Amino acid sequence: MARSLPPVALLLIATLTAACGSPSGGQAPPSSSPPPRPSAAAAPSPSASPSASPSPSSPVSATLAAMSVEEKVGQLFMPVVYGSRADGAHGENQARFGVGTPAQIVRKYHPGGVILFPWAGNVSGAEQIVKLTAGLQKASTVPLIIGADQENGLVSRLAPLVTEVPGSMAIGATRRPADARTAARVTGEELRALGIDLDFAPVADVNVNPANPVIGSRSYGSDPARVATMVGAAIEGFHDAGVGSAAKHFPGHGDTKVDSHSGLPVIQHSRSQWERIDAPPFRAAVEHGVDIVMSAHVVMPKLDPSGDPATLSKPILTGLLREKLGYDGVVSTDALDMQGVREKYGDAEVAVRAVLAGVDLLLMPPDFRKAYGAVLDAVKSGRISRARLDQSVTRLLAMKAARGVLDGSAAGEGEAGDVLRSKDHRTAAQGIADRSVTVVKGARGLPLKGDVLVTGPAAKRLAGMLDGASAAATGDTPTSAQIAGARSAAAKADTVVVTTEDAGPAQSRLVSAMAATGKKVVVVSMGAPYELARLRGYDVALAVYSRGEPSLKAAAKALSGDLKAKGVLPVRLRG
Repeated sequence: MARSLPPVALLLIATLTAACGSPSGGQAPPSSSPPPRPSAAAAPSPSASPSASPSPSSPVSATLAAMSVEEKVGQLFMPVVYGSRADGAHGENQARFGVGTPAQIVRKYHPGGVILFPWAGNVSGAEQIVKLTAGLQKASTVPLIIGADQENGLVSRLAPLVTEVPGSMAIGATRRPADARTAARVTGEELRALGIDLDFAPVADVNVNPANPVIGSRSYGSDPARVATMVGAAIEGFHDAGVGSAAKHFPGHGDTKVDSHSGLPVIQHSRSQWERIDAPPFRAAVEHGVDIVMSAHVVMPKLDPSGDPATLSKPILTGLLREKLGYDGVVSTDALDMQGVREKYGDAEVAVRAVLAGVDLLLMPPDFRKAYGAVLDAVKSGRISRARLDQSVTRLLAMKAARGVLDGSAAGEGEAGDVLRSKDHRTAAQGIADRSVTVVKGARGLPLKGDVLVTGPAAKRLAGMLDGASAAATGDTPTSAQIAGARSAAAKADTVVVTTEDAGPAQSRLVSAMAATGKKVVVVSMGAPYELARLRGYDVALAVYSRGEPSLKAAAKALSGDLKAKGVLPVRLRG
C-alpha cells in the first residue's frame, strides 16, 4: 500500500527535483511502481549527513526552515500511541496526551516518530498495521519514523505476523555474518511491507556476564570481534531492505546483574576494558552507517564519575560516542519509562538532561506532556540553545531522508501478504536455525535410538517433531506433581529429552529427577546456554538458543540424525 504524501512532502519533492537529485537530498519522487530498495552501499550514511551542512535547497534544510520551535521540539520525541486505528479513540491517549486518537496526537505534538507495541493495542493483524501506519503518516506534516522493537528471539513484538527468525545468539553460533545479514534483511523487508521504517536492532552488547538478566541470548555472544562483525552485517541487511537500524545499548549492557527496566545497573569497566570489550561492536555500527545508536540506562563510574546513567551522561554520549567513535548520527534514549533512568531525576528533568548530554530522540517518555513541556521551556529559556535543538532536528531529518522517509516513499509499498512469512523467508530462517544447533556435550550419544520421552516446557511441540516420541509436558516452572509424572513416564523410555530455557531451580530439579531414573538424559537448551553449566546429571546437551519453531525443528533434526550439528558456542560457560 502506497502512502498518501502530505503537502509539505510534495513541496520537498519539488525542491529535491530542482536540486538535481543531490545524494544528500533524499530519493527521487515516487512513481506508480514501488521504488527500488536502497542497498547498503547506495544509501547515504545518516551518520555523515548532519555534519555535512545540508544546502539551503535540500529537503532537510527546507523542512527545518519551515518548522516552528514547537514542531522542532516535537521531532525529538517517539512516544507510544494507543489503539489499532489512527482515527480510533482510546482512553489512554486521552489520559496521556489530552486527545483521543493517535492521529490527533500526531497533529497536536508533531512527534518525530512513534513506536508500535502489542500491549498498546497497535498489533492485531497485517492489514490493520498497514492501515494504522498509513493513517499516522497521513496525519503528520513531516513524515514520521515508525519504529518497532523486533530483535527476533526473545524480543519479537510483531510475532506471529512476521517470519520467526532465530535470535542473535543463535546467529552468533553459526559464525556466519551472512546469516546476520540475511536475518536482518528478512525482518526488514517484512517491517517495510507493514509501513514500519525502523527496527530497534541489532543488539550490540557483548554478553560477558552469565548472570545478565536482561541481555543474554539477545546478544550475538561474548567475543567482541565476532559480535562486531555480526552487528555490521545486520546493519547491512536492514539497509538492504530499505529500513533503518539502531545499535543498542551504548556504551554496553553486557556485564550487568541488574535489569535496567527495574533498577540502575552499575558496570565497573575501566576505560581500557570498555575499549576492548564494549566498544568494538559500536565502532562497527558507526562504520556501517547505523541510523541510530541507543543509549543504555547503566552507570559506568570509570567512564563518568557523576553517577548519572549513560543516557544522561555528556562524557559518554558526546565524549565517547560522538568524539571518540566519530558518530554524528541520531542518538536515541532507551525507553524513558524504565526505572534505571528515573531513579535520580524527575521525568521532566530527565528529558532535558538527555538532550544536553547529546540525545536527539527521546523514546517513550512516561509522562509525554511533562517531558515535552520541559524541553520546550528549556529551549525558550536558553538552557537548550536553538542551535542545539536544530542540530538534533537536522540529524533526525537527515536520517529520514537517508531511508526514503522524508519523501514518503520508503515503507508500506506493495501488499504485506506477499511478503510476510513468505516461503523464501521461512526457508532462510530454517537454514539459520539448522546451522545454529550446537552439541555442547555427548556428540557420540546422537542420534537417539529406541523409545524417547520428551519433557520440560516445550515437550509437546518437540515430541511432535520426533517420530514415535511421547511427551510429559511441564510449564516453565515444573511442579512437584509434573516432575513425578515425568519420572513415572520415563520408566517406559530408553532416552529422556528435557527441554530447558534459562533453567531456574524448578527446571534443575526436573533434570536431576530424570538423571536419577538411570535413563540416558538429553538436555535441549532453548535459551542462553549458561544454564548447561548449572544443570547436573545429563549425558548429552544441545543448545538451540530459542523455543521458536525453526529452532525446535532444527533440534529434532539433530536428535534424529537428519542434521549434523555444526554450531559453535558463542559464549563461555562456567562451572
